[in-house]
Formats: sequence, structure tokens, C-alpha cells
Amino acid sequence: MPRRKKLSTTISPEGYASLRNLIRAGKAENIAQAVDLVLAEFRRIENRRKLAQATAQYYEDASQGAIDEENGLAAAFAATAGEINVDE
Repeated sequence: MPRRKKLSTTISPEGYASLRNLIRAGKAENIAQAVDLVLAEFRRIENRRKLAQATAQYYEDASQGAIDEENGLAAAFAATAGEINVDE
């Protein structure tokens, strides 16, 4: 595991209270872990936003033929999904 970096800063009373609430709720053992949790959640949200933006851009730029092909593949998959046995 990479060495942790020292961070020294001030935050709003509301931000500090939110971090303390994560500790009280048992989601973090200390302020450092609470900050890590908040940053991980921020990264998750940002990654989802980027994915949604890229997906929207893909469909905006895609030709009608490509969209029709994808819709056909989706329909074929949906029609056979009930036949798939994931345990085998």
C-alpha cells in the first residue's frame, strides 16, 4: 500500500460535523478514513457523470444504422436471456 500523504487544512464546521458523523455511524474509524470515504464517493459520482456524458455523446454521434444494429442485438439478447443458465 502506498504511503499516506499528510494533509493539513481547515474545513467548515458543517464539513467537520459530516466527517464526525461518518465515524459515529461506524463507516470510518477516524477523520482520515472519513475523508478517504468522501473522496471515494466523489470519484464514483464523477466517474458516473463522465460515463453518462460519454454515452450521451456516443448516441448523439452514432449513425442510425449503428443504433439499429445495437437495438437488434439488445432485442436478441433479451429474447434469449431466459435461456441462459449461469450455473453451468
